[in-house]
Amino acid sequence: MTVTAAPPRRPADATGIGGRRAPRTLHPAAWWLWALALATAASRTTNPLLLLLVLAVLGYVVTARRTDAPWARGFGYYLWLALVVVAIRVLFRCVFATGVTASDHVMFTLPHIPTPAWYAGIEIGGPVSLEAVLSSAFDGLRLACLICCIGAANTLANPKRALRVLPGALYELGVAVTVSVSVAPQLVQSVQRVARARRLRAGAGKGVRALRGIVVPVLEDALERSLKLAAAMDSRGYGRSGTASRGSRRATGTLMLLGMAGLCAGAYGLLDGTAPGFLGLPALLAGAALCCGGLALGGRRVRRTSYRPDRFRAAEWGVTGCGVLAAATLFGTVGYDPTDLVPSLHPLSWPALPPVPALAVLLAGAAGLIAPPQDRPVPPVPPAPPVAPVQKHQPAEVTQ
Repeated sequence: MTVTAAPPRRPADATGIGGRRAPRTLHPAAWWLWALALATAASRTTNPLLLLLVLAVLGYVVTARRTDAPWARGFGYYLWLALVVVAIRVLFRCVFATGVTASDHVMFTLPHIPTPAWYAGIEIGGPVSLEAVLSSAFDGLRLACLICCIGAANTLANPKRALRVLPGALYELGVAVTVSVSVAPQLVQSVQRVARARRLRAGAGKGVRALRGIVVPVLEDALERSLKLAAAMDSRGYGRSGTASRGSRRATGTLMLLGMAGLCAGAYGLLDGTAPGFLGLPALLAGAALCCGGLALGGRRVRRTSYRPDRFRAAEWGVTGCGVLAAATLFGTVGYDPTDLVPSLHPLSWPALPPVPALAVLLAGAAGLIAPPQDRPVPPVPPAPPVAPVQKHQPAEVTQ
C-alpha cells in the first residue's frame, strides 16, 4: 500500500483564506474628505431637487458601504435631526415674519404682536406667504444636507482608526472627540439591550411606565463604561505632559492662535471682493504655515507608534476625487447657468434641475461603487427540526 502525501495547504495570511483577498475598510480620511466636499457642494445651492439628490446619494453610499459597528448605526438619527431642523426653520419664518409684497400668495395670518422701535425690521406674527415658507424650507433643507454629510462621515469612517492619522498635537483632542461621538450609539445599544432583556423576562409595563425600568439600567451601564474607559486611559498614560517645556507650550499656543487668525483673515479676503489683496491668498497661506508649525511643535509632547499604518490607495483617491469633483463643479460656472443653483421664487415656479450639477452629484455617489465592500456577518441558519423516525408496523400473527 502506498501512502500519498497530501499537498501542503496555503496558510491564511493578510490576503485571506485560500488566496481570496480579505475585505478591508476604507481610509477614514477618504470618507471625511468625500463628505466635506459633498457638504461644500450642497452649501452652494438652494435648489431643492439638487439637495434631495444629495440626500439620496448619501443614503445610497451609507447603505452600501457601512459596517455593523455601533457607530455605523446612527445615520437614521441624523436624518431625523435634519427633519427637525427643517421644521424649526419653517416655524421660525412663520412666527418672525418679514412682511409680504403684493405679488406674494398669502396662506394664513397669525396674530400680530407689536415690537419696540429698536426691534425694527422684524415682525412677530402677521401674514404668512407661500414664498416665505418655501424659502425657509429650502434654506433648512440645505442645512439638513450639511448635517447629513457629517452624519455620513461619522457612519462610514471608523473613529478609532481616524485617531491614527491625526497629528500628535491633536491626539488628545481627537480622543475626546472620538469618545463623544461614540456616546450616542452606545446609549442606543444599551437601551436596545435593556429592552430586549425586559421582554425576555416578561417585564410589566409599557410606554411611560417602563421608562424607569429602562433609564436606571442604562445610566448604570453608562457609568460603568465610563469608569472602565477612565481606567484604561489612565493606564495608557493619557493626559501626560510629556517632555515639552513651558516655553514650548507657549510657543505652540502662539503659533496656533496666529495661524487661526491668518486663516480667518484669508477666508474673509477670498469671500469679500472689496478686501485688500494681502487679506486673500497670502494671508491664507501664511496662516496655514503657522498652523503647521504649531502642530509640528506641539506634536513633540506625544510619542506614538503605528502598527500597519493606513495608506491611501487607488480606492481612497477615487472616493476623494468623486467628492472633490462634485464640489469643484458646483463652484464653477462651466456648462450651466449659475442662477439654476439658487432658484427664484418671484414669480413662483417649479425649479429646474440643471444637468451638469446633477451629473456631478451623481458622480459623487460613485464612491459607493469604488469603495471596497464590507464583510458583514451572515446570520446563522436555524437548524432543521429533528425528524421523527418512521416506525414500521409488523403484521399481526394469526393463531388457530
